[in-house]
Amino acid sequence: ARTFTRSPLLSAEELQALEAECSAKGGEVKDAKTALKEDPKNAELKAAVKERVDELLALKESVEKAKQRIAVHPDGFVRTKDGLIDYHKDFFGLKSFLCVSGQLQGEAYACAMSKIYTFGPTFRAENSHTTRHAAEFWMIEPEIAFADLADVMNCAEDYVKFCCQYLLDHCADDLAFFNKMIDKTVLARVKSVAESNFARCSYTEAVEILTVEAKKRKGKKKFVNEVFWGCDLASEHERFLAEQHFKCPTIIYNYPKEIKAFYMKLNDDDKTVAAMDVLVPGVGELVGGSQREENYDTLKTKMLTAGLDLDEYDWYLDLRRFGTCPHGGFGLGFERLVMFTTGIENIRETIPFPRWPGNARG
Repeated sequence: ARTFTRSPLLSAEELQALEAECSAKGGEVKDAKTALKEDPKNAELKAAVKERVDELLALKESVEKAKQRIAVHPDGFVRTKDGLIDYHKDFFGLKSFLCVSGQLQGEAYACAMSKIYTFGPTFRAENSHTTRHAAEFWMIEPEIAFADLADVMNCAEDYVKFCCQYLLDHCADDLAFFNKMIDKTVLARVKSVAESNFARCSYTEAVEILTVEAKKRKGKKKFVNEVFWGCDLASEHERFLAEQHFKCPTIIYNYPKEIKAFYMKLNDDDKTVAAMDVLVPGVGELVGGSQREENYDTLKTKMLTAGLDLDEYDWYLDLRRFGTCPHGGFGLGFERLVMFTTGIENIRETIPFPRWPGNARG
């Protein structure tokens, strides 16, 4: 008898053949039971009946699973009669997605325990094929209660400097290897970051600096991406600021609200949010963070403007609805930290099984 552990999708002919096999097995069971009635004390006949019944039950289960699979679209989704995905029959019984961040849950923990962090895989659906982007990567995400943007920036700076100093103290041989074989500036760069203070610059000031620089550039040296207040700074802009203008790690803060997430605290100017990015030479953005919006009414309005379903975020709103505190945090991409401290230029070479758009195998 055939059994299917994964209930493969069968054609109509294959299902018909399986049903015929099941029917034939039912005939065998009937014949075996008839023989047992004539000689009820025969142990061999009893064993034969049990064996055929077990085979029949296994075949019936296979038929039922195969029929269920036929109702499933070949892409693996159960469909309604209208051809739409029936999420009520999905594994979790609702729409589910790969996690892009543990931040929102981290806020709940921080509001209970003051200081927390998470470290785990995160996913992005950006169709980006640059040397700095991967569809799956690991992220360290601290979250701190009773913290404003200045506290978040200080923590991010201290953390990056701590990581660099730790490498210098404990991984000197590895750094020497990378300095010799990959990038001859790695050791000096890591030392510089560990010992220097980070530059700080508002987004508005950064745009002014980039606008002046853009006017100076001609030909192939021109910025590929236009600079204007409200634009999302590109990698070329970030690297210019950190590598050529400030010549050290740089924190950009107070970004336009339109280009940042709904959970970031709205500033008093009603134009910017209390967000910050840490830019480092050789990579660009290494850390992104913000003070979180603790005002219930403001947060609710921003979520509605973003088109979010409030029911799905009800627990998140509860953190404000029943009283909260100023809090904030950031995320540091682990693979980008590896790039920065080793000189490896492609993020796909910093993770054992890299995944990017068009490649999920790793």
